[in-house]
Amino acid sequence: MNAKSTLLSTRDLSISFGGVRALRGVSMDIQEGAIVAVIGPNGAGKTTLFNCITGVYRPDMGTVTFAGQSLVGQKPHQVAALGLARTFQNIELFARMTVLDNVLLGRHRHMKTGPLGAMLFGRAVKRDEVAQREKVEQILDFLDLQFTRDRYVGQLPYGVRKKIELARALALEPKLLLLDEPSAGMNAEEKEELVHVVRDVREDMGVTVVLVEHDMGLVMGISDQVVVLDHGEKIADGTPEEVTRDPEVIRAYLGADATAQSALAAPVTRAKETVA
Repeated sequence: MNAKSTLLSTRDLSISFGGVRALRGVSMDIQEGAIVAVIGPNGAGKTTLFNCITGVYRPDMGTVTFAGQSLVGQKPHQVAALGLARTFQNIELFARMTVLDNVLLGRHRHMKTGPLGAMLFGRAVKRDEVAQREKVEQILDFLDLQFTRDRYVGQLPYGVRKKIELARALALEPKLLLLDEPSAGMNAEEKEELVHVVRDVREDMGVTVVLVEHDMGLVMGISDQVVVLDHGEKIADGTPEEVTRDPEVIRAYLGADATAQSALAAPVTRAKETVA
């Protein structure tokens, strides 16, 4: 990992909502090719951090740099055009559209024809649409979602819909993928599959992954780096092993006694057994 370049960095990132300071001077570096987890208790500022990175919020102070370019002041669609995709805590899919059409929306920045050309629907437009559909079919194959391609999203189970949202994000062909609580609502089998999918996204597609996640077994078994937030401040940043031994992390999650420390460290073994 040391030989890799920094793909995303934040410096002294801060934002307040009224009298509530949601982020307080958060700095972190995400190396190209890494799988990084951002963890913390409810209300720690994890999703707010994602929103500042992706242009949903503009921070009050600090910088966000992606592939050498500042993201502060960029709108969400401009951030996406630079190669940064995300999923959401609450599924943001079109329930009355097919899976194929939902994922095809992720190809918008790769379309070569504008609105006028699409209305005329000439040969160039047809070729472009065929090319984009072929790419979507490849992504559905990659995620084992071909059986859903012509079904309406609203008819599908929650865990499958989470994968469809991931497929739409991958359709963007991102350099960096932000996953906001990707395992929420999934059963144990679906979580195990998610571990393999995230690893495959990194290995086969070359995508750097940052995930907000509450399942500590999943986090400790899949991550190269763990960033811990508490009340909007970064309290730890390191390998999973380093973070599980950090007194501030133990205090923030479970209290400072030995029993709490053991409980925090325990998921590491279970997760490694799962993905071995």
